Amino acid sequence: MSDWEFFQDDENFEQLEITSAQTPSPAPKKAGPSLKARAIDLLSRREHSRVEIRRKLLRHAEDPNQVDSLLDELAQQNWQSDERFVRSHLNRRANKFGTYRLLQELRQHGVDENHIQAAQTDLKETEFERAYDIWERKFGQAPTDQKAYAKQYRFMANRGFGSGVLRRILERFNDSF
Repeated sequence: MSDWEFFQDDENFEQLEITSAQTPSPAPKKAGPSLKARAIDLLSRREHSRVEIRRKLLRHAEDPNQVDSLLDELAQQNWQSDERFVRSHLNRRANKFGTYRLLQELRQHGVDENHIQAAQTDLKETEFERAYDIWERKFGQAPTDQKAYAKQYRFMANRGFGSGVLRRILERFNDSF
């Protein structure tokens, strides 16, 4: 009997199904590092907000409560801190972006509103200096016409700087066109 004929026969096919159902399934995948090891590995690379690290760990957890209790433990031992995350994030990005954009990024990372309000106060104090530094690095010269003015304004607004700050920087050149 050929292989094809063997499978055409219903009795042989049923027998094949029974024997394949009885064979042991392959061993489960290797579990990998524990949740705590994963969390510490992530935190050793850079600061993470609680929401961000929770999202990353949920992929590897069987129970979401397990992740929450681990995050409570990490916060209690000062491994994870949203306040530290805010400072780290602002140190990395404040020299490139304005207050509005930075605050929006913090909200996207799930930072508590109290930390965002504190960051907003600090950012507002330095916004003009940061905006002027970025404008000077990018353009370095007064806009020559209305089109150049609009281009500079748009660039800075897209970086998250407020209109009042942008007018203060660009209005002093308004006489030139």
